[in-house]
Amino acid sequence: MSTDDLIFDVRDVTLRFGGVTSLNNVSIQQSRGEILAVIGPNGAGKTSLFNCLTGVYTPQVGEIIFHPSQDQSVSIMGRLPHKVTQAGVARTFQTSRMFNALTTFENVKIGVEARHKTGPIGAMLHLPRRNREERESDQRTLELLAFVGLEHRMNTLADSLPYGDRRRLEIARALGTNPKVLLLDEPAAGTNPSEKLELTDLIRRINQEMGVSILLIEHDMRLVMSLAERLYVLNFGEVIATGPPKEIQENPAVITAYLGTTETEGVSG
Repeated sequence: MSTDDLIFDVRDVTLRFGGVTSLNNVSIQQSRGEILAVIGPNGAGKTSLFNCLTGVYTPQVGEIIFHPSQDQSVSIMGRLPHKVTQAGVARTFQTSRMFNALTTFENVKIGVEARHKTGPIGAMLHLPRRNREERESDQRTLELLAFVGLEHRMNTLADSLPYGDRRRLEIARALGTNPKVLLLDEPAAGTNPSEKLELTDLIRRINQEMGVSILLIEHDMRLVMSLAERLYVLNFGEVIATGPPKEIQENPAVITAYLGTTETEGVSG
């Protein structure tokens, strides 16, 4: 990993809830353009980490620096979630969070319009910039629906979509905010083997064709090992290992912590 062009630099983060420590002295670095995965057993602190990176939680100790570009630095600490999104960080959630009564088109357009600069007064007055933004957001929404393979369902209510399509819709909405880095929290949860293959291909295309860095939490080790260039392993809120997939697969501490066994078969998927 090159430290010359980091997109995320997380140093010595500690997050406590009362007497419970969710993250303890966690440091993670992600290079721009990298697909990075965070794995670990349930309760290891993975989602807490994502919540810290997106402004939902503010750690008591440490620093989280996001680099939208090589010459920009943004501290995430204390920044509100919508400000983190505007800076270039997008995420999905373990469980799909769609506007079920809206169409796929309308769901994605909400993400796209998060980047608009025209305020409520400009929208009410139909100022030229607002009209231009409206046309551009419609076009961008259509492009994103096509990218994730949902253009044929643009008028379908989100609540009517099959589960795999809902996961892709959530990714499309996140991409609508034009992120530099996309955080995916268990994107394959609840999907079948065919949907997992399609999802793996989609994530790879987002990274390669859009140039978006990917930070991934996922329990499906086959998917993780096929996508991630490096992995961090959390257990009880602490980083216990980091390295490329092959190294992690063979790490005894990871095998014990993650699987509760000394067999390597389960880690390799």
